[in-house]
Amino acid sequence: MSQPVIVITGAHGALGSAVARAAGEAGWTVAAVDHADKGDLPGAALTLCGVDLTDAAQADKAIQTVADQLGRIDALLNIAGGFVWQTLEDGDPAAWGRMHALNVTTALNASRAALPFLKQAPDGRIVNVGAAGAQKAAAGMGAYAASKAGVHRLTEALAEELKDSAVTVNAVLPSIIDTPANRADMGEENADKWVKPADLAAVMLFLASPAARAITGALIPVTGRV
Repeated sequence: MSQPVIVITGAHGALGSAVARAAGEAGWTVAAVDHADKGDLPGAALTLCGVDLTDAAQADKAIQTVADQLGRIDALLNIAGGFVWQTLEDGDPAAWGRMHALNVTTALNASRAALPFLKQAPDGRIVNVGAAGAQKAAAGMGAYAASKAGVHRLTEALAEELKDSAVTVNAVLPSIIDTPANRADMGEENADKWVKPADLAAVMLFLASPAARAITGALIPVTGRV
């Protein structure tokens, strides 16, 4: 297969589906991976559902399936994750471990599984999703911000490990993403200032492109007008 292959985790979500759509339009062959079992993602060459990326064995199997069926892997976009708002005093302490698993462990396992294939690519790329809110946590954001700070450190450490290869590792740090769920939870009064999924997708796909070869270990704010 001549077209470069991009693996998108969390592909059925609002951001993941926007990135998958934009990637297809840009000429990528899209492999969609998601924990949810929602069937094939429109425009994807391969959709793998019911994959628990917190399990290293399942991550290994999913990535190997992509490589076997599509012949190569050029980029991995780690979009799978989760969010919780709770205060420390009133919240569930288990949420801290759950946020770490959903946001850090998923990216760790997918990246580790993809590395052998990305190193074979002319321009291997990993793009993670951090959070602008992890740079200084607001009230109720402790568990989520701590996990996204872990994504930031994972991005930096892996970028350093791979500096002698052609693989780059970067992260985008969005503020509030303009999704139906966020509008339902937060109202629509300031939604015009939020980051549009298509705009965030454009930045991620640039970082996944050969043109971004000089950028690695970067944490790039994509905050709209928030």
